[in-house]
Amino acid sequence: MNDDLILGIDGGGTKMMVALADRSGRILRTGLGGGVNAMDNPGWRTELEMHIEPFRNETRLAAVAAALPVYGEVDHLSRLLEEAIEHAFPNARTRVLNDVDAAHLGALAGKSGILVLSGTGSMAWARNAEGEPARTGGWGDIIGDEGSSYWIGRLALNLVSQSLDGRVAPTALASAVFDHLGLDQANAMDSLGAWATSDAKRSSIAALSAVVDRAAISGDAAAIGLLDLAADELAKHHRAVAGHCEMGADWTFAGGTLRSAGLLQALERRIGQPPVTPKLPPIGGALFAAAQLLDWPIDEGWIGHVAASANAAFAQ
Repeated sequence: MNDDLILGIDGGGTKMMVALADRSGRILRTGLGGGVNAMDNPGWRTELEMHIEPFRNETRLAAVAAALPVYGEVDHLSRLLEEAIEHAFPNARTRVLNDVDAAHLGALAGKSGILVLSGTGSMAWARNAEGEPARTGGWGDIIGDEGSSYWIGRLALNLVSQSLDGRVAPTALASAVFDHLGLDQANAMDSLGAWATSDAKRSSIAALSAVVDRAAISGDAAAIGLLDLAADELAKHHRAVAGHCEMGADWTFAGGTLRSAGLLQALERRIGQPPVTPKLPPIGGALFAAAQLLDWPIDEGWIGHVAASANAAFAQ
């Protein structure tokens, strides 16, 4: 029906976006929430249900696509994610997919290629010309997530402690990190140690990657070195899945870490070809997947409407 609506849910480790859209691709209503990673957030279901509740009684809602972390990675968690979405929207067609799969769908508008994602975590997702997917990374912060915001932030803290001890050369990162956290550098061990044991959440450590980026822009060698290390790791992700696609396949990117121009440029140098500008943000990928459930025609005009509407609705 022409008045049917679709709902896209884009969940991540630190935040969630929800968007209700019409057939033209215009976003009518949005919602924002906290992280819903079922691997490390025991309150993920409460957070998810709280922020999809305002959309549950929309009578014209015909399809829902929920792009959620961990889906397809851990079987019992995947079943719980499916159950949560099906229970919330019993009268709509539903699809749950991995959040990076949806980011790939959106960024490449359903075409083949490679997506390198670096946000709170990190992963690469490929889809070949036959539509077959492959992935690498996404192991979580305890095992992996190399090149992610969390990984950069954790290494920055390590580097700051070494710098304060005199084990490595002084770095402007020390003052920048203490200023960002509002801590007293004159009593460094007490203040930073207290923060690490009480306030250091995964999201707050990941946020330090922006501090590293600003220090790198200012010319701090240690910060530049951290971004180079992150680029090395993300390039490994790309290389690991490149063989799944045709030679020279397009690649693109997603995730807040890659808002860093320095990191993106360093990654481009390692891959050896420029990235394709993402067609849609990850929330647009979730809407793309919902539109597919209804067999809506998805053309450049529709993609353009979703992109413009998403950028306006979620402008930061």
